[in-house]
Amino acid sequence: MVRKNYSEEFRRQAVDLYESTPGATVRGIAEDLGIVRGTLRTWLDAYGTGKKTAADGTPTTSPLQSTPTTSAGRPVPVDETPQARIARLEARVAELEASERKLTTEREILQKAAKYFAGETRW
Repeated sequence: MVRKNYSEEFRRQAVDLYESTPGATVRGIAEDLGIVRGTLRTWLDAYGTGKKTAADGTPTTSPLQSTPTTSAGRPVPVDETPQARIARLEARVAELEASERKLTTEREILQKAAKYFAGETRW
């Protein structure tokens, strides 16, 4: 497959076309321009403003704008105070420690089972 190089102007125009076309989808714009959806998505991440024109013509935020998330996949609150952040992180630590204890217990059970079944297979 041949790798195509697109000018920055073309990239910015493609992003502008997506953001300004009412009701446009990444798939539709990519097909119209003859590019791969992933390529357009990368350009939207790099050059996009986060603004989108809705199907009714009103300005809206782009559904493709990613929001910062925690390691657990939960969105990070924008106006989080230091105390709230500490509480959130302490809760996450407790959650991870509980998960680790559970995995340790499961690992011990599996080791005992493996020893038991290894002792039973004397052919």
